[in-house]
Amino acid sequence: MALSEQEQRLLDEMERSFYQNDADVVSTSPRSGAAVTTRAVVVAFLSVAVGIGVVVAGVATNIPVLGVVGFVLMLAGVVYAFAAPKGAASQSDPLPTGRPSPKSGDSSDGSFMDKLGNRWDKRQQGE
Repeated sequence: MALSEQEQRLLDEMERSFYQNDADVVSTSPRSGAAVTTRAVVVAFLSVAVGIGVVVAGVATNIPVLGVVGFVLMLAGVVYAFAAPKGAASQSDPLPTGRPSPKSGDSSDGSFMDKLGNRWDKRQQGE
């Protein structure tokens, strides 16, 4: 089904707005995915496994305090895995303030993602 001119203009305007807002969100969002390390995941897995064992032992021996200790051990392991490292705030690079403007001509400078972004911007501008 073909769109009328008004609908096409509205769709184009919505796309431009979306791409601008998307770039703003990406450039200002915190980088939280890098906080989880392999070591933290292994420690969390081991503490959850030991915690489950302690909970089962508490149920088997009919000692409720042992079950609570096992639960706390499991919870502590998960919290440790997802907590940010102590030096994360001082070691992280400052977040970029906005999307870099496309370079004219020379595309040999910049990262791979910058080059892709520049190509996308040129394509959207009809160049």
